[in-house]
Amino acid sequence: MAKNLTKWDPENEKFWEQEGKQIASRNLWISIPSLLCGFAVWLYWSIVTVQMLNIGLPFTQAELFTLAGIGGLSGATLRIPSSFLIRIAGGRNTLFLTTSMLMLPAIGTGIALQDSNTPLWVYQVLALLSGLGGGNFASSMSNISFFYPKKKQGLALGLNAGLGNFGVTTMQILIPLVMTMGIFGGEPTILKSASGSLIGKVPAGSQTWIHNAGFIWLVFLVPLAFATWKGMNNILAPHVSPNVDSTTGAFTKIIMMLTIGFVTAGAGFMLMQPAEAGGFGISKWVVIPVIIAATLFLLRIVPAGEQYKQNLSRQYKIFNNKHTWAMTIIYTMTFGSFIGYSAALALSIQVIFGFQHVLVDGVLTHTTANPAAPSALMYAWIGPFVGALIRPVGGWVADKMGGAKVTQIASFVMVGAALGVAHYMKLAYASETPEEFFTTFLLLFITLFCATGIGNGSTFRTVAVVFDKEQAGPVLGWTSAVAAYGAFIIPQIIGEQIKAATPEVALYGFAVFYGICIIINWWFYLRKNAYVKNP
Repeated sequence: MAKNLTKWDPENEKFWEQEGKQIASRNLWISIPSLLCGFAVWLYWSIVTVQMLNIGLPFTQAELFTLAGIGGLSGATLRIPSSFLIRIAGGRNTLFLTTSMLMLPAIGTGIALQDSNTPLWVYQVLALLSGLGGGNFASSMSNISFFYPKKKQGLALGLNAGLGNFGVTTMQILIPLVMTMGIFGGEPTILKSASGSLIGKVPAGSQTWIHNAGFIWLVFLVPLAFATWKGMNNILAPHVSPNVDSTTGAFTKIIMMLTIGFVTAGAGFMLMQPAEAGGFGISKWVVIPVIIAATLFLLRIVPAGEQYKQNLSRQYKIFNNKHTWAMTIIYTMTFGSFIGYSAALALSIQVIFGFQHVLVDGVLTHTTANPAAPSALMYAWIGPFVGALIRPVGGWVADKMGGAKVTQIASFVMVGAALGVAHYMKLAYASETPEEFFTTFLLLFITLFCATGIGNGSTFRTVAVVFDKEQAGPVLGWTSAVAAYGAFIIPQIIGEQIKAATPEVALYGFAVFYGICIIINWWFYLRKNAYVKNP
């Protein structure tokens, strides 16, 4: 079934109807579950860290927020080389190998969580490896964009990304459930604090098989690796993957390029670590641009042959296009927010609503367990679920109305929702009964997720309109790479502000950023003399 496609012209309606549509659909519906599992493995630390807190592992809240963010840092950085993998190695080769490699962090996490003495650095390495699931997104989106004509890309990319994003929700529902069962053997751990799942609270003193959070993904990844190899295609057309090596050669280049991403992400993480943790304490706002620049530079100079350099140089032309930078900022607003909030929400609920905030000797403390606390593991899945579910709708509406117009409406909603969340965060974090504010907090956060999902879908449509077919794929990959740093930055900022007892400040800052994006989107695509009127 799978083969190399030397002729591919989806803009030709006759070709599309006779053979293109069927091939494109097959690749899309294999891509979606692979991407779903990628998102699940990438972000399962957002749930695992909550349960690590519940079983009393000897890590601070700040360390757990950082752990939840490391995968975000790695995944975002790996998206940079992944943006260019399709042209260099082919879609089938890339998706098969990156899907198969997800088994490494899944197995490692399962093993590490069986030992309460596993040191923090092991979890940090495993979180770094989980970034493979984040990098997978860039290559997946780039690949699918080449299979569909422009008029179909809004819906197709919305389905790939939106249903792929269900990996977050799937993970947030599935992991709490499988942790209540000994389905993979191993010794259970006793909960020191109450936990929960979709079906209800799990009281303190109950058994939990926390290691199932890693092992469960092997059930899906093994057959998916087989499906990607047997059912997907490399497109060997001039504008997609014109000079793909042998399978072994393609795999070698993929591993080489991803290794560069791991090295720069790991080095960047150490630069940001405080001195007491063996790092240098350099600001993330300095380090992240350095990581991006270093990754791009190393990819450019690696000795991988003239053909590799020519292909990469051709794709690097996107950086000469001002729209690449405009769309990068706009997509960071939508997807960066979605993925960042997905990574931070569960732990935020646990820390803000799981404790009573009481005065002790005139000082507001945040360490008294709240017996009326809502379970983070019961509710955290709802926001990402809504955001992912509505993303294809955003793409479909944008196909009808214009991507920039839909993005603008979503941006205004994001500003309002972020300010609302900030307000109720502030009230809850100063209350002995924070649960009183939880329902409104959650509804506003769901609204925020909804707006990010619609904005994600509409942004894909704008990319399809603004860029030609050769640049659209790499731009999708690049913008998603930068935006994915939200999975690192947002948990970090929220964690920092919680430590400072001002969690609302994080959301105020995000609202300001959304306002800046509104101006950029209007200037480039909506004003009277916009560079590209959309619509």
